[in-house]
Amino acid sequence: MNGLRASGTKTLMLFGGRSHPELNTEVAERLGVDLVPMKALEFANGEIYVRFDESVRGCDAFVLQSHTDPINEWIMEQMIMVDALKRASAKRITVVVPFYGYARQDKKHQGREPISARLIADMFKTAGANRLMAVDLHTAQIQGFFDGPVDHLWALPLLAGYIDKHYDSGNMTVVSPDAGRVRVADLWADRLGTPLAIIHKRRDPNVANQVKVHEVVGDVAGRTCLLVDDMIDTAGTITQAADALIAKGARNVVVAATHAVLSGPAVDRLKNSGIRELVVTNTLPIPEERRFDSLTVLSIAPLLARAIREVFEDGSVTSLFNGNA
Repeated sequence: MNGLRASGTKTLMLFGGRSHPELNTEVAERLGVDLVPMKALEFANGEIYVRFDESVRGCDAFVLQSHTDPINEWIMEQMIMVDALKRASAKRITVVVPFYGYARQDKKHQGREPISARLIADMFKTAGANRLMAVDLHTAQIQGFFDGPVDHLWALPLLAGYIDKHYDSGNMTVVSPDAGRVRVADLWADRLGTPLAIIHKRRDPNVANQVKVHEVVGDVAGRTCLLVDDMIDTAGTITQAADALIAKGARNVVVAATHAVLSGPAVDRLKNSGIRELVVTNTLPIPEERRFDSLTVLSIAPLLARAIREVFEDGSVTSLFNGNA
């Protein structure tokens, strides 16, 4: 016989960055594995150093890191982790990003602007990533930015299951906060069996995070309105949308969003708004001081663990979403 035959067994190894340790631990527990021990530190000038304490040769590596504040530091740490795995002969490296940084910069609105979402994908590929997994990308086109397989996971089933359990969909209208989220809102309306409404707005391209609401299109008077979005950053868009719905006679306003960025004035705006409940996932860490009574946080860990297992076992991630992902 020419050559040697390997045993053919595969080894799943989970590597967690330092941005969201609680999520790392929960995903590991769901998978029934231990996080690979890692030494990570910053030098005096801010440079990041990473070294894994176990051999990773030939493993199927999953590198979990959510891009939270300080976002550039955690993106860099994840890329360094990928580079370390590549140089240590990991067989396949999957970058798992529950929240994909720079996703809003997915196209040029004006001349001389970057497409930073593409840059992030290129950097992960250059670092050595073979595959990318993310939850609710800002736009689906980002899947095409990465030169390799992309698993685009949806939080809709998780969030919709909670809404369906706690609210009467018979008197509910799903509302898109702007024209860009209409397709997602339409999926929500189909899932819950509700009518759809749209809020038309205009954003000043020269002023970040400022929105002016124009009008509500659809029947919202006397109904529970469910505003759906992929992320809440400073909460300006969503609170203005809630105000517009209340002004049009909405009975209650509930918000469901995947990524709770909650930057700057977001918490104060949400506390002082007419929103009855804000339902989000834990793709991003939410410290206790940023939490409030009307905030409900659902765990995304079961979905991430199932998707990681499907990829490792060469199964179907699409099957997790009834063939629609």
